[in-house]
Amino acid sequence: MNILSIQSWVAYGHVGNASAVFPLQRLGAEVWALNTVQFSNHTGYGAWRGQVFGADLINDLVQGIEERGVLARCDAVLSGYMGDAAIGEAILGAAARVRAVNPAAIWCCDPVIGDVGRGIFVRPGIPEFMRDRAVPQSTIVTPNQFELEWLTGRQVSSLGDAKTAAAALQAKGPTTVLVTSLQVEDTPEDSVDLLVAEGGSFWRLRTPRLPISINGAGDAMAALFLFHRLRWGDPRLALSAASSSIYGLLRRTSEAGAREILTVEAQEEFVTPSRVFLAQPC
Repeated sequence: MNILSIQSWVAYGHVGNASAVFPLQRLGAEVWALNTVQFSNHTGYGAWRGQVFGADLINDLVQGIEERGVLARCDAVLSGYMGDAAIGEAILGAAARVRAVNPAAIWCCDPVIGDVGRGIFVRPGIPEFMRDRAVPQSTIVTPNQFELEWLTGRQVSSLGDAKTAAAALQAKGPTTVLVTSLQVEDTPEDSVDLLVAEGGSFWRLRTPRLPISINGAGDAMAALFLFHRLRWGDPRLALSAASSSIYGLLRRTSEAGAREILTVEAQEEFVTPSRVFLAQPC
């Protein structure tokens, strides 16, 4: 399995490609990582050093891979935070070049826009780019609840609302919608839900809510869901496997009191989760 992952990179900590690449490799995938930035650490610290790379570099690197004659072997493109619309266009171009030589390849887009309690935290124009350009061309999208609401213009208060919004998002183009960090009317306060929609069916999975708020977990979740969806061809199994691994990773991180997710120390959670959660039809 070959995955082209176009995301940010940090030297210290685990967000973007630094959160997604190692779990994929640990599971046996070949990852062709293209970095949109190289920072000392994630921006949540309030201070960082490094550089933002331009769209021309991404285009050039994709062309270089294409010139090696291997782009047709790419099974999927994975993308997350887009710093500006130019990077977004480069990612669109990369997905198009992959699909031109391998029509079976899929694109998993994590449409990073914002979150409940924080609102929109990306640059102006990015939310509209996600809604109007990226989402319609994606195969899989992995919004959180806030992003699902923004992308569809629908309020999500109940499971029915979430299913309706996910179906509305599918109608824009994606085959599969994974909703993360879902908190609806029947979700217990000590729990968090995830919802997957594909082929007219819906599955929900619930895990305990951990006393932790940390960067990078969503990047790992999108990567793991993509991997297992490719591996089994079944969104229900992919939801169970990815969610179980992320829960184990976050539990280990919480118990350690760490500020960064323990991607390396807890790596067995990617292969054999210590606790397995099953998705249920809903």
